[in-house]
Amino acid sequence: MSDDETISDEHIQWMQKALDFAKDALTNSEVPVGCIIVYDNQIIGNGRNFVNETKNATRHAEFVAIDQVLDWCKKTDCASEEVFKNSVLYVTVEPCIMCAGALRAIQIPLVVYGCANERFGGCGSVLSIHSDKLPNQGPAFKCISGVFQEEAVKLLKDFYKGENINAPDSKRKKKL
Repeated sequence: MSDDETISDEHIQWMQKALDFAKDALTNSEVPVGCIIVYDNQIIGNGRNFVNETKNATRHAEFVAIDQVLDWCKKTDCASEEVFKNSVLYVTVEPCIMCAGALRAIQIPLVVYGCANERFGGCGSVLSIHSDKLPNQGPAFKCISGVFQEEAVKLLKDFYKGENINAPDSKRKKKL
C-alpha cells in the first residue's frame, strides 16, 4: 500500500506524536485515531476523533487537525492553500473515504499512516481516493503506510473489546 518513499526517522518521530493523540482518544471513549499536520518542521494542527463526544460524524481526527491549520493560517497571515501544499499529515489509521477526499481537496502531498482501514479506507484498502483520477478533486497524494502499525492496531483492539458508552442502545454489545 505504501508508495515508493521509505519510512524515515523523521516519519517515526512525528508518528509517535500522532499516537499520543490516538491514546487520548481512547482515554475519552473515542475510536483511537490521532493525527498531526506538520509544516516547516512544526506541528500546526493536531487532532483525535471527537465523533462520540460531539455526536458529529464529521469530527474525525483529520478534520479536527485541518480546522486547527486553518485557524493557524489566519493567526499567522499565511495562505492556507500554500501551507497545505507543503505539509505532511501523520495519522495512526488509514484515512477513511471522507477524510481522503478532504485531504485531496486541500492538496496535502503526503500522508503517513499506521494501519490499514479495511472497512472504510480511502487510500487503497477500500477505495483509492488518494490516487484515482477524479474530476475536480485536486492532485493525487502519496501515502506511506505501516508506521507503528502494530501500536495502532492494538489501540483499535483495546477500543473494540470494550463497550462504547456513547453507542445507541441498539448498537451496544449484548450482555449474556
